[in-house]
Amino acid sequence: MPFTVPSPRAPIVGGAAQWYRSELGWDATDGSPVRLATGALFDVLELPADAGAAVLGRTACTGPAALTGNRMQLLVAAGSAEELPGLLDWLEWRGVDLDLTALGAGGAMAAPPPPGRSAPQGAAVWLRPPVVGRLQLPALTGLGDSGGAPDLVRLVDTAATECHRARLMRTARVNTRKTRAQPLAFS
Repeated sequence: MPFTVPSPRAPIVGGAAQWYRSELGWDATDGSPVRLATGALFDVLELPADAGAAVLGRTACTGPAALTGNRMQLLVAAGSAEELPGLLDWLEWRGVDLDLTALGAGGAMAAPPPPGRSAPQGAAVWLRPPVVGRLQLPALTGLGDSGGAPDLVRLVDTAATECHRARLMRTARVNTRKTRAQPLAFS
């Protein structure tokens, strides 16, 4: 999914951290980069950008998504970070190197500029920005009505599948390059 940086608007009164605090009610620290605390209002699933792009292409049911360098952050319901190891085990991904991690209580992520603001080169950017007044995050819903929130189990399963697929593709590319560089024994 291509992302274009929106044109800059007038400066935000009080800066980006103040915008996150006043508009979204999120715990944000001043500084460069602004940091968003995880664990209270949301947690973060973090995965390689190539796997994250595939996840976003396969499902519209995610919360906000950000890109920082070669890592993607998917915002999920608070408490999800604690559930990740058990979910991966239940989904039978135990022992597979997925490069899928979670940030929960006590963690923080780099805050992209608020939606509609330009980002400096290499800074975090929103791919799916938060919407003021409407934050539905993937959560463990159990049996019954989820209230419209995306399902965390499906998101984690999709993310694990895409992390595994991306790792296999990277390994295949490396092996192909090694094979091409190796001379044949009879040449």
